[in-house]
Amino acid sequence: MTNLVPAADRPVGGAYRVDISRGRNIGRVSSEWFSRPDDERFLSLTDLYDVVRARADRATTRVVDSKAIRVEARSDSPERLSLMVPDEERPVAPTNWAFGQLCSLVGAPASYLRELPAALAGINLQHGLVAHRGEQVKLLQTDDGRTELRAATGPEYGRIWDYELVEAVMKIAGDGIGQTRWKVPGVLDWSSMHYNPYVDVTRDTTTLYASDRDVFIFLVDDTHPIEAGKLPNGDPDLYFRGFYCWNSEVGAKTLGMATFYLRAVCMNRTLWGVENFEEVKIRHSKFAANRFAHEAAPALEHFADSSPMPFLSGIKTARERI
Repeated sequence: MTNLVPAADRPVGGAYRVDISRGRNIGRVSSEWFSRPDDERFLSLTDLYDVVRARADRATTRVVDSKAIRVEARSDSPERLSLMVPDEERPVAPTNWAFGQLCSLVGAPASYLRELPAALAGINLQHGLVAHRGEQVKLLQTDDGRTELRAATGPEYGRIWDYELVEAVMKIAGDGIGQTRWKVPGVLDWSSMHYNPYVDVTRDTTTLYASDRDVFIFLVDDTHPIEAGKLPNGDPDLYFRGFYCWNSEVGAKTLGMATFYLRAVCMNRTLWGVENFEEVKIRHSKFAANRFAHEAAPALEHFADSSPMPFLSGIKTARERI
C-alpha cells in the first residue's frame, strides 16, 4: 500500500487501492473517448491550444443581410454548394455543420436538402434566405487556402472561442500532463482494484479533445488523493478531484464545466465513485463572453485551489446519519 499524504504535500509514489462500490459512475468522458478519432486527440494542452488558437487567428466574423447571400452550385463541383457573400471575392464553402445551421435559420429541413442534387438544394436554400424574417446572419469564416464558412448563427450569438477555454484551463494545469498537479488521469487496474495515477499519455489514454466543432477537456488531481474516512475493512476511503469542460465556438453546444470528487477512472474513461458532482452551462447568448470571464473561469480557478475540507465534512455528516 502506497503511503498517503495530505493533498497539499508531495504526490503519492504509485498506485493506491480504491473502493468504487460507493458513489456514482458517470459516462460522459467515456462517450467522448469512444467517439473521437485520432486526429481529435491531443497529447498536451499546449498542442491543443496551438491548433484552436491558429484557427481562431485565421477566422473572421461579420453580420450580413441574409438576402445578400447568394447560393451557387458550382459547375466544377456539382455535388457541393458554395456561397457568395458581401465583400468576399471568392466563393465560401460551408461546412456540413454550417450548412445545417443555415437551413435551421431559414426553416429549411437540412436532412432533406442534403439528399437533393446541389442545384435543387441551392434553389430551396436561396428562397429561404430571401424570405428569412430574421434578416441578418452572423458568419464565422476561416481562410486556410480556401475560404470556409464554419458557422452561421443569429446576430446576437455570443461567441466564446475554444482557445479561450483552453487558455483558462492552462492557467491552472499548464500543459495538462504533469506541469502542475492537474493532469490527464491515470487508469484503474480491475484485477487489484488499485488506481495508478502515473500512466503515459497516448492517443488511447488522453482526455484532451478538439474537433472542427468543439473542444473537450478532462483533468484530475489524482497524485494527491484525499482520505475521507475508512472503509469497512479499515483501509482509507480515497478520493481525488476532477473536472471536465467543453465548448463550441461554432454553436454546436453550450459552454460548460463540471467539477466533482471521484475514486477512479478506468481505461475507457468512465468515472467511478463520483461524489459532489456540480455542473454549470452557459448558453452562447449576447453576454456569454462576459459570463465566461467573470463566472466560469474564476469558478474553475477556485475549485482548483480550494480546500477539500467542506467535502470531507459533508462526507462525515452523511455517514453519521446512516
